[in-house]
Amino acid sequence: METVLSGIRSTGNLHLGNYFGALRNFTRMQHENRCFFFIADYHSLTTHPDPKILHSNVKNVLTEYLAAGIDPEVSTIYVQSDVPEVCELYLLLNMHAYMGELSKTASFKDKARKQPENVNAALLTYPTLMAADILMHNADKVPVGKDQEQHLEMTRKFARRFNNFYGVEYFKEPIAYNFGQQLIKIPGLDGSGKMGKSEGNCLYLADDAKTIEKKVKRALTDEGPKEPNSEKPECIENLFTILKVVSTDDVVKHFEEKWNTCEIRYGDLKKQLAEDIIKVTTPIRERILEIQNDEAYLHKVTTEGAAKARESASKTLREVREIMGFKKF
Repeated sequence: METVLSGIRSTGNLHLGNYFGALRNFTRMQHENRCFFFIADYHSLTTHPDPKILHSNVKNVLTEYLAAGIDPEVSTIYVQSDVPEVCELYLLLNMHAYMGELSKTASFKDKARKQPENVNAALLTYPTLMAADILMHNADKVPVGKDQEQHLEMTRKFARRFNNFYGVEYFKEPIAYNFGQQLIKIPGLDGSGKMGKSEGNCLYLADDAKTIEKKVKRALTDEGPKEPNSEKPECIENLFTILKVVSTDDVVKHFEEKWNTCEIRYGDLKKQLAEDIIKVTTPIRERILEIQNDEAYLHKVTTEGAAKARESASKTLREVREIMGFKKF
């Protein structure tokens, strides 16, 4: 049985990109693998260091993990900061991570550009903390979106570098878990190539029907095709990308034909898109409302999850320290 690890930053609610990128597959995946799911609250501090909302954001992600079908009786669900071993492994891995390679990552360059007043050390070493999360449980596979492929490749590099430096075959080199398909990247409604919290272009799993309808209605479009079978601009291609993951094949075919014949009406497309998104998210939203105020249940899940995660993490850290030469007197 392979070990699979997945983490989501605690920067707010989960969105459609999170769901179709991985969450919808987790119900099946967790019965086929040894799975760890965690809420990355340390990671969130690199861009959202707000103590007023940190805990509520963690709670939102935890609740939505559970509502999307993650079973704490089958999988290990925990909060990153409840497992202090990850911090020490992060420190140890940083001894073999180089500033040059860290500063060249696309995510660092992007975040540094967007928040020039807060280019902190943790932002630079974000890939190392991500590697610590993964290698802490010696994961075989990691469900990642297209935007995280570079970080996963760096984790593989750090694992290989550690093994080579100390002459061991300790860490595995994890690969992407893409459920037998190409990695999915759900676009935003503002015409951008990615749906993300920072971009403010998300459809959240907790959004009610009216909110979804309003967001989809405001989605960026153009004047429509001028010639039959013409190439779609990015903003329209984005709408079709979302349509393909929430709608039936016949619905997609219908709107493709309307585009190719220059008969498409964006109002009809958006109405259908909103209806199909609501069908997907309503059962999840209803489950969120059921459990979000059940403090006893959430406490039980996180407490038991932390205990299971720390059992795995402490074993890894003990063995890594021995490999690196740390000994007790």
